[in-house]
Amino acid sequence: MTDSFTAFEGPHRLASGSLAEVALAAKRAEQRASRPIAIFSDLSGRAIDLDLRGSADEVLARLPQSPAPRPAQEALAPDEPRGRGRPRLGVVAREVTLLPRHWEWLNAQPGGASVALRKLVEQARRANADADRRRVAREAAYHFMSAMAGDLPNFEEASRALFADDRRTLLVQIAGWPADIRDHVVKLACGEPTE
Repeated sequence: MTDSFTAFEGPHRLASGSLAEVALAAKRAEQRASRPIAIFSDLSGRAIDLDLRGSADEVLARLPQSPAPRPAQEALAPDEPRGRGRPRLGVVAREVTLLPRHWEWLNAQPGGASVALRKLVEQARRANADADRRRVAREAAYHFMSAMAGDLPNFEEASRALFADDRRTLLVQIAGWPADIRDHVVKLACGEPTE
């Protein structure tokens, strides 16, 4: 899933889109801005810091890059030590702490503990995908609300409604907030603008 970003000047939305688009819009607005400019990740709802000094090319050159995943087919260098598991498939070894009865059950499964754990995780991911998506959306909306609306009226009531999945009460509680902030909260929490 790719992240999109939104920039605000005070309570007013400046731009939404890719990080490069939003960074350049914030840079253009920065010269005339009378209020602080904040840029938020729409995926997490958290503010991000960007260095907007210099030319547009310099700003773009400083944008954070997500690390490129190592291609699955890439062979290990001859001097690179070979680890346990299946590094070419992206398998990563980590520590898991379980009770002895859990280890006994896992080890008795076809393929052993690692195969059984991978199957259980995939099954849980599929079964909980919608709930996980809603949880991530609520958390993103809350992070954004805390930063931009933490001192606005009805913040506490709106937060309770958000985490209770009570959209109607949420909309009532944020109705008096600045329109761009209100609309962005609803977009993050519900994936749609207000009516």
